[in-house]
Amino acid sequence: MTTLAEKDSPALRPVEGVLEDPAIAARRRENRLVLMLQLALAVGILGLWEIGSGWWFSDFWVSSPSQIVQALWAMTIDGRMVAALGATVTVALSGFALGAAFGVALGILLGLNPVVARVLDPYLVGLYSLPRVALVPLFVLWLGIGFEMKVAFTALLVFFPIFMNTLSGVRSVDADLIDVIKVMGASRWNAVAKVFVPSALSWVFAGLRISAPFALIGAVVAEMFSSNRGLGYLISVSASQFDTAGLFAALVVTTLLGLLLDAVVVVIGRHLLRWQ
Repeated sequence: MTTLAEKDSPALRPVEGVLEDPAIAARRRENRLVLMLQLALAVGILGLWEIGSGWWFSDFWVSSPSQIVQALWAMTIDGRMVAALGATVTVALSGFALGAAFGVALGILLGLNPVVARVLDPYLVGLYSLPRVALVPLFVLWLGIGFEMKVAFTALLVFFPIFMNTLSGVRSVDADLIDVIKVMGASRWNAVAKVFVPSALSWVFAGLRISAPFALIGAVVAEMFSSNRGLGYLISVSASQFDTAGLFAALVVTTLLGLLLDAVVVVIGRHLLRWQ
């Protein structure tokens, strides 16, 4: 039961029987304001685009929101968009999982072995500096144009951001903390499991969030080069037919899929990092 003093206190406000911190209330108001501004910006851009299409600039080049919605609906009804979305999601998730697994494992391994990391550093930096898109023909030559090639190329794009972040996270562990747990009798495995991995988790999830769009980019680019299905193939076909509305429809779905992947990684990261 809320007392009179609590009701009159400016520092605490009752919300449905719970006293809410003013800082939390202010943060919620800020979040609502940001959401409203984001929606207003989207409505403004789409409105200007719709008005300007065919009036200020030719809709042949940029289509219009209404035409894009019509094209998206037509592609959904005839099944093209659903099939393309399923193919791209399968490749993106498979490549993401493969690249993340190798990136985290190698990042921890080299983080625990600084000499090996120094030996491999110039080779990894050189490979990272290569324009990965230029490697698609090589992947096609090695693996053909099937599912394996697209997954391998996607995994390559995902690997480096996660690897770099994991390596930085492991290297950032306080050496004094390691000395303390060793004095307490901890084995090397205990140090890895109890100190290195937990300390690097925030870095790992930062790398996962960076890599989520790369997984989608890798899948779409690979499909544009060597596939007869997927969002990348749909984009390529629409462009070759000068179907601007269809092309933008595929791009819209790709963008929404990227936002969804990012949101999933953020939610999982918040759940697993609650202890921090």
